[in-house]
Amino acid sequence: MQTIRAGLRSWLRATRDVWFPPVCVHCHGLVETPGRRFLCDACARRIHRVGGTHCTTCGYPFAGDAAVDRVCEHCFELEPQFREGRTAVLLRGPARTLVLEIKYHRALHLFDEVALLAREAEGFLDFLRGAALVPVPLHPRKERERGFNQSRLLARAFARAAGDGTRVVEPLRRTVDTRTQTRLDRRARQENLKNAFALAPRRRINPTDRLVLVDDVFTTGATLNACAAVLRRAGCVNLDVATFGHG
Repeated sequence: MQTIRAGLRSWLRATRDVWFPPVCVHCHGLVETPGRRFLCDACARRIHRVGGTHCTTCGYPFAGDAAVDRVCEHCFELEPQFREGRTAVLLRGPARTLVLEIKYHRALHLFDEVALLAREAEGFLDFLRGAALVPVPLHPRKERERGFNQSRLLARAFARAAGDGTRVVEPLRRTVDTRTQTRLDRRARQENLKNAFALAPRRRINPTDRLVLVDDVFTTGATLNACAAVLRRAGCVNLDVATFGHG
């Protein structure tokens, strides 16, 4: 029965693609690469998947034979409350388009492409596998306005892609409806996020769990660090962070 269903789904996808050919979300050209639906081959090749040596705090890649424990220029002023960070891609060109379309145009189907890119980033899913993924919470007003929390859906996409016991937990809540961080520098972001997060009611942290905070983008690390500080105070010992993009 499962074989029949899988065959039917494949036939339906093929039929759909004949009548409604998939179009690249970035350049709007036809997508002809097997296994992809939302990025054409040219745009997919433009995306920088992060692998090899990288900043141990945020995951930003280093060129050449950089020291493994180096911290990049983005993290010099950050005092991380977490242990290590990874990112799947650099947030440029088509990767940036994916995030903006999801976040501001409700293009939730693009999480399939995000999960595929996470699989293609060297070691990224290995970093997540078996952990409890913690999405950065939105304030209830903003989540009602947007209709979803992109970090929660991203964490779920990562958990499905990683498998092997990787799951999503939500021990945090956002208590302050902060103004947008987009135009703020590092110091202003830190001030904006002061006391913005708290442990959700009746939630306890198991010190033996490995938690990985998940957000869509790492910019200065202020949001992730504010969340990490709450989890640390609640007793979390094994705490890392992961983002889809860096930029």
